[in-house]
Amino acid sequence: MGEASAEEVFRKLEITQQRLYKSGVRFPLVLSPNPSTPCNLSLIDFTEAIKEHKPWLQSLLHDAGAILFRGFPVSSASDFNDVVEAFGFEDYPYVGGVGLRSKVLGRIWTANESPPDQKIPFHHEMSHAREFPTKLFLFCEVEPGSGGETPIALSHVVYERMKESHLEFVQELEEHGLICVRVLGDDDDVSSAVGRGWKSTFSTTDKSVAEERAAKQGLKLEWLEDGVKVVIGPIPAVRFDKARHQHVWFNTMVGNYTVWQDARNDPTKSITFGDGRPLPAHIIYHCEKILEEECVAIPWQKGDVLLLDNWAVQHGRRSFDPPRHVLVSLCK
Repeated sequence: MGEASAEEVFRKLEITQQRLYKSGVRFPLVLSPNPSTPCNLSLIDFTEAIKEHKPWLQSLLHDAGAILFRGFPVSSASDFNDVVEAFGFEDYPYVGGVGLRSKVLGRIWTANESPPDQKIPFHHEMSHAREFPTKLFLFCEVEPGSGGETPIALSHVVYERMKESHLEFVQELEEHGLICVRVLGDDDDVSSAVGRGWKSTFSTTDKSVAEERAAKQGLKLEWLEDGVKVVIGPIPAVRFDKARHQHVWFNTMVGNYTVWQDARNDPTKSITFGDGRPLPAHIIYHCEKILEEECVAIPWQKGDVLLLDNWAVQHGRRSFDPPRHVLVSLCK
């Protein structure tokens, strides 16, 4: 394809689901191949354009928080891996996460494999970890039969709305943080959105290795007869995004309290203030309402690649009718 400017390769699209903020930023930014390009764009053309225009793309990501690449020639897990590699971000190993995932190839994993009738609440990827991924890619290999969107929301907007409505509560969170508790079985529970057993969570069958890997993520393990209790925290509920100079709502309070329930875990007891006090239920449910009001949910199309800045954007998953095959890659 030869050297071409970013505008010769990429075209900014406007779609109905986008949210336009007062700053003029569209969320998410949507890029597609420029139709005036004189030749059909190949996967190699796409990956070379990413490498050539990476600073420009990173600038767009900084401004928007999320970029949806739509209409590019990405059709398989292998293609997706090539796209991720083209950006040159360091791989983030998936150790300590709650979601059921399977390694596909290279840097590619399945997205959370919880049952399709279950929604996955808003969260920043690995927000509980001492070192969390800064970026993540999602790729639609097979479109959902219906539903199955990946809703996204800008966390600084959620923070500002929560502060406006519940200032004292937000101040307490900023002072004390949160403690999260969950119980893991030995093996995976495929019926649960948070059913990952401790062996797959920490990629080992050795308890001492699990303890070592948990400690690196700031997690404490308390062994039970048929599993382990994981104590997380106190951890920040609000973080400061230095790159954008803004506070972000960086916690899984809503998900822990309202959704993440299975045979081992009672969601109402899974999260507290960092000093052990219970969280007020009415505020949690209002936060859930704010997240729904602020989110954007774009129906997946085959070949879509969604790049999220994990500092800026939360994501979730709507329930769906199969089939749906969405893959993920995490980056440091």
